[in-house]
Amino acid sequence: MSRVFIFGAGEMVPLRAVPEAGDFVIAADGGMSYLDSLGIKPDLIIGDFDSSSEPVSGDVIKLPVEKDDTDSVFAVRYALEHGYKEIHIYGGTGGRFDHTIANIQILSYIAEHQARGYLYSPEMVMTVIQGNLTIESTGIFSVFSLSGISHGVSITGGFYEMHDGEISSSFPIGVSNHSVGKPVTVKSSDGTLLIMWADHGKASQKFIAY
Repeated sequence: MSRVFIFGAGEMVPLRAVPEAGDFVIAADGGMSYLDSLGIKPDLIIGDFDSSSEPVSGDVIKLPVEKDDTDSVFAVRYALEHGYKEIHIYGGTGGRFDHTIANIQILSYIAEHQARGYLYSPEMVMTVIQGNLTIESTGIFSVFSLSGISHGVSITGGFYEMHDGEISSSFPIGVSNHSVGKPVTVKSSDGTLLIMWADHGKASQKFIAY
């Protein structure tokens, strides 16, 4: 299955995962500037265009300014409704902090729909899981619960390991772990986990398993 790349109006960061032939690229409102800087043409433009000019060409879905969904949420809904299971979000951090939190919540929404989303900041890659994930990471990573208490949590490949433990949303026990030179695997039998790991713009970053 091809991937979806959503570019928002937030801070521009180096591309880790790069759109390839067959992938679907969405510009969410001001994300057009991001794509223009990369020389990438979107397959679809979505937005209320309150932060940018409405495009005069291309496939466009214009949204009302007053709505429940943000432009990014609408773009994610579009991707899920069209069967995509891997969604990469750029330009979703920086600026107003509430927008960054909203995009982290979008990662949770994606996970609830049995898909995987990735959100990129200048220093970190973020994803939300309900189940397990293995990554190749050579630096710092953190694990947080987004669902009260997450049970049956196991973390291997990190300096601080956990086996069938619990992580609470009210205490950051999973912050600032680091890999020991081998793949890091995080599993949870019950709960929703936010995982973020250090990344410095290397396009070779690998996501090994879902």
